[in-house]
This record gives sequence, C-alpha cells and structure tokens, in this order.
Amino acid sequence: MNQPIHTDRAPAAIGPYSQAVLAGNTLYVSGQLGADAAGNMPEGVAAQAEQSLQNLGAILEQAGMGFENVVKTTVFLQSMDDFAQVNEIYARFFSAPYPARACVQVAKLPRAGLVEIECIAVK
Repeated sequence: MNQPIHTDRAPAAIGPYSQAVLAGNTLYVSGQLGADAAGNMPEGVAAQAEQSLQNLGAILEQAGMGFENVVKTTVFLQSMDDFAQVNEIYARFFSAPYPARACVQVAKLPRAGLVEIECIAVK
C-alpha cells in the first residue's frame, strides 16, 4: 500500500501530487524547488539549491530516513551553466557512496525556479 508523506517543513504540493510516496521500503520524493515552506523563493541558484536540498531532507526525515538512504537523484537546472555551483552545494548533503544521479537542463521550471531536485530513497 502506498503511503503519502507530508511535512510542513517543506513547501506544499502546487498541484495534484504528494510531496513523497512511500511504497514498501522505497520513498519517491517529488521534485523540490528552492522555495521555503512558506513559498518564498530566494535569489540565486546557490540559495535555491540549498533550500531544495533542505526540503528533501525534511521530507526524508518525515519518512524516517536521511540523505544516506538516497539511492538516486535527478537535478533539473534552468541553465547548465549553474552545474558547478549546484554541484558544490549538493556535495555538502551527500557523502560516499554517492547516489546515482542525472542532471539535465530544462526550458523552464515552475515559479521561474533555477533548480529542482527529486530523489528516490530506500530504508
């Protein structure tokens, strides 16, 4: 049975989806923009990447997990020119063995975001 996961420490979903869904021992976390729980979006890709990862951490914690449980992430960037800057922030949240990852540039993100990160974690 799938169990929706929600925390008030991350922004509420802005559409018909859950912040995350726990299916057995696997947690699927929806993409997190760099907005805080109140919906405020900081300026700059570094600040948005930091907030996006803090949002992921809050959702993981709500599910009884942490960054060490993450096995796969996908990073969506508004500009691939921001790759190095986002990578630097990302490296502060994960340690070896690092999760598998894809990073892609997209034409546009919701709310004119600069970065969005989603993940899959396993207990």
